[in-house]
Amino acid sequence: MVFLLGIESSCDETAAALVDGNRRILAQAIASQDAEHAPYGGVVPEIAARAHAERLVPLIERVLAEAGKSLADCDAVAATAGPGLIGGVMVGLVTAKALAMATDIPLLAINHLEGHALSPRLADPSLAFPYALLLVSGGHCQILRVDGPGQYRRFATTIDDALGEAFDKTAKILGLGYPGGPAVERLALLGNPKAVPLPRPLVGSGEVHFSFAGLKSAVLRARESGLHRPEDIAASFQQAAIDCILDRTRIALGSMGEVTALVVAGGVAANAAIRAALEQLAAKHDLPFSAPPMALCTDNAAMIAWAGIERLAVGLAADPLDCSARPRWPLDPDAELVRGAGVKA
Repeated sequence: MVFLLGIESSCDETAAALVDGNRRILAQAIASQDAEHAPYGGVVPEIAARAHAERLVPLIERVLAEAGKSLADCDAVAATAGPGLIGGVMVGLVTAKALAMATDIPLLAINHLEGHALSPRLADPSLAFPYALLLVSGGHCQILRVDGPGQYRRFATTIDDALGEAFDKTAKILGLGYPGGPAVERLALLGNPKAVPLPRPLVGSGEVHFSFAGLKSAVLRARESGLHRPEDIAASFQQAAIDCILDRTRIALGSMGEVTALVVAGGVAANAAIRAALEQLAAKHDLPFSAPPMALCTDNAAMIAWAGIERLAVGLAADPLDCSARPRWPLDPDAELVRGAGVKA
């Protein structure tokens, strides 16, 4: 039996988890930083890095104690090595390096996006490669074909804002506080999704890449007009975002060849309305639909440990102790550059 310790510190969640090769999460712990960042309406990198440094070791000790294991029982330690806020990534990766060196176990430097990409397989043993993946989070919005660990082909990315960022900015415009995505979703349940005439950027253009900057600006204008209730703006924004997602995913599915399923992962995958719309789209394409449990959508260490298990299972080598933290790290390094922010993805 393989046991992996996972560490995640790429943004504002400090997390540790112990996962085994039978897809069992033996123990996990997440320390949220919402209270620290709420006064600023978003994540402050320096505050995040300091919080990771203070909380990570106690979390690891707690996880090992709850699982009844020691570091000597672990076959490897897997840590997020990027992409993310570089200060936080360095805290987790340096801690993992120290543990690997002290116990003489392998280090696995995991791409945070690969953690999200493989997380549905932690909860769904029937999910087989290759599958179509919509990866939506605060920093990324991509459509990929997942052929296996380390094997990704990117079909679409965002040319400006990620969808999670657009949700957070909408929440800020509406005065809903931080974190914004869940707050917008809750308010949208009370509103009319047809009440506010918001744009669907690039819908119908045949463009496969995403754009949410114009939608975000339209939300600001709707709020400043004083003509619409906040709940109607939230509902109309969410529906516009869903329409954009469905349009791009439909285009990508038509060009990526045969896949086993349509999968959504990442923090925005916790949005129930988005999941329901994608499930309907999958049914129209005669594809199974898969999404991780809500607890595995947001940043967590179980997905990092599982990505490490997946990589070991196919014979991918451990990483050297001098590997570097990476603020940017595309899953498909051979993907063509895209205009705007797409050059980063």
